[in-house]
Amino acid sequence: MKLVRVVLLSGLVLVGAATGYVYSGLYPMGADVPHSPLTYKVLETLRERSIARASADLEVPNLDNPELLLSGGPDYNEMCASCHLQPGRSQSDMSMGLYPAPPDLSEFHGEENDSRDHGDKAQAARRQFWIIKHGIKASGMPAWGMTHDDDRIWAMVAFLQKLPDLTQVQYQILTARGDEASDHH
Repeated sequence: MKLVRVVLLSGLVLVGAATGYVYSGLYPMGADVPHSPLTYKVLETLRERSIARASADLEVPNLDNPELLLSGGPDYNEMCASCHLQPGRSQSDMSMGLYPAPPDLSEFHGEENDSRDHGDKAQAARRQFWIIKHGIKASGMPAWGMTHDDDRIWAMVAFLQKLPDLTQVQYQILTARGDEASDHH
């Protein structure tokens, strides 16, 4: 009985201390001050496990269709490149000002391109689709699914699958949007 009281009292003290800290306003919320390593690891784990669970059952269409690549490229250039960059760029005003820093999708990153790292291209595609559609809270990544249908999002995923292999010239060709499509956005 005494042990139960000690455990309950300890739990109440911890909850009270955590609540006091939250309401104190002491935690630095500016994007120019990084999280502590523990906070960052907890948030990163929460993000990755949540995305993996939520995207696990998505059906991946054939992403090798050239039409998807051609329609996804201009959307990436207009909506994503200012944060996630393009071949030949190492930073932008947007990418420098965001915390956590958005991944540079123009380069190979195991986290973003699991297809090369783990051999599971479908898993990487599901993850990318889910992130584009639903966004990520408190990261600056918008939920494009509110304004874009699934076909358009899959086209962006098809482009993302090829992006790390593109040269600057190939990128410019694949991301050009003709005048007739300028109202596509």
